[in-house]
Amino acid sequence: MKFAVKAWSKGGRARTGVLQLGSCPIPIETPSLLLSTRKGLPIFIAPDLLPSLPSPDSHLLQISPLHFLEGPSPKTISNIGGLHEMLGLHNYGFAAAPRDSMVCLPVSEKSNHIGASFETPGGRLLIKPADYVEMVSSLKPNVWASLADEVPAYVSAKRNRTSVDRTIHWLDDCISLDPAGGSSVFGAIVGGSSIEERIRCAQEVAKRNVSGYWIGGFGLGESMDERPSLLNEVVENLPKERPRQICGLGLPEEILQGVAAGIDLFDSTYIYHLTLGGFALTFPLDRTERHFSDCHLSDTTGSDNAKINLRATIYRKDTSPIVDGCSCYTCQNHTRAYINHLINVHEMLAQILLEIHNTHHYLLFFRKIREAIEEGEFDHFCQEFVNGRRDYVAMVAACS
Repeated sequence: MKFAVKAWSKGGRARTGVLQLGSCPIPIETPSLLLSTRKGLPIFIAPDLLPSLPSPDSHLLQISPLHFLEGPSPKTISNIGGLHEMLGLHNYGFAAAPRDSMVCLPVSEKSNHIGASFETPGGRLLIKPADYVEMVSSLKPNVWASLADEVPAYVSAKRNRTSVDRTIHWLDDCISLDPAGGSSVFGAIVGGSSIEERIRCAQEVAKRNVSGYWIGGFGLGESMDERPSLLNEVVENLPKERPRQICGLGLPEEILQGVAAGIDLFDSTYIYHLTLGGFALTFPLDRTERHFSDCHLSDTTGSDNAKINLRATIYRKDTSPIVDGCSCYTCQNHTRAYINHLINVHEMLAQILLEIHNTHHYLLFFRKIREAIEEGEFDHFCQEFVNGRRDYVAMVAACS
């Protein structure tokens, strides 16, 4: 794996870079979104539809080894040649992390130094570092995060300290058990909502022979206001030449917070949960565009100037695409009315078409972020986006 920083934002930590993953011939530009998967494939997008997504933005997939505790055994997958061979996705990169990306639960408080207790398809199981490294070795991802004892923001200081101690202990075990000696390991960083524990964990992990950093424990109860200081302190204690990945940030505002702190890779279930709920992303991607939905598209339709709820009856006769001018497969071939019909008759094609559009739209959002950083306009980009959302909320309040 190779990583190089290309540009920095003016006076800030936001940066663009290029990530080259061994078996994946296509370089990934960062900041980048890892597509959330179940056993290596996006939940609703079939492999033959993956090429319809923006390339190379869509060539990095996130997996959880926990999902492979059911189905083919690790030995079977290893004999096939790993995930790339089993799924036929030779031009795609895989990043593995131990959090169950669908459930998003922290490990049990009963975890100990022996291993981490996770909620899995087969019930709650104790996963030891040796078992975890064996699973990872069979899957052959391009990069993988060490075991982490993630805790929610409300735990006691003692529990938080224990989670950091365990995570560092497991990292040492994972590195010692890794046949490659840590050359593809992302060291896990935890610490809850404690700045002191976050700093301690980051400093300890930075001493280890790892290729990058996986920042966990976010999206588990911390507030939007306290997150920037936590992120900034973690990043401040990490080497600049290695990539940083984070789990648990999904909303556009959260992504902008992460990028501002210097995060390069984001694995999130935001698109998955939007799609399940029948929502479609509609926020403007052009920084010069000012678009506000009409006041009557407020609470009853789920519109918030970022997304619309296509379950709403107002779209029953709407023959326009989800977003005018969008080049995704869904918008080029189908209408809001058709997707509204599919949702209301419980047809799975609705989720397929929605996930294609939502993934396409969000990948272009990341592309716009990279362009803003390289043009020295990232702070202005963030301010415009936040102000656009704030102005919309004020407009709806005035109309109601």
